[in-house]
Amino acid sequence: MQYLVSVLHDQPTTATAAEMAAIDVFNERLIADGNWVFAGGLASPDTATVIDNRGDEAVFTDGPFIESKEYLAGFWVLEAPDLDVALKLAAEGSKACNRRVEVRPFR
Repeated sequence: MQYLVSVLHDQPTTATAAEMAAIDVFNERLIADGNWVFAGGLASPDTATVIDNRGDEAVFTDGPFIESKEYLAGFWVLEAPDLDVALKLAAEGSKACNRRVEVRPFR
C-alpha cells in the first residue's frame, strides 16, 4: 500500500544544511529498505497558482489555495505493508526534516 507523507511547515525558511543531510540519510534508508516511491520539496506558497476551470473559462489566481500559517513544504510517497509501518516511517521522516508531517493512504 502507498502512503502520502506531507511535510508541514510554518516558517518562510528552507531546510538547513543539517536538516538536508538528515533528510538525505532518511531517503537513502527508504530506498535501501524498499519503502521509497517518490519524494520532493516544494517552493514557498507564494509561488503557487490556483486554477479553477469549473465554469465557462479558467480562472488563474496567484498564491496558495488557502490562507494559512502552515503550508505543504514537501512530501514523500512511501510503500509500506500497513499503516503501522507507514506511521513509524513518517515519525522518522518528521525527525529527519524537523517538521510536522501528515500521513494519508492512497485509495
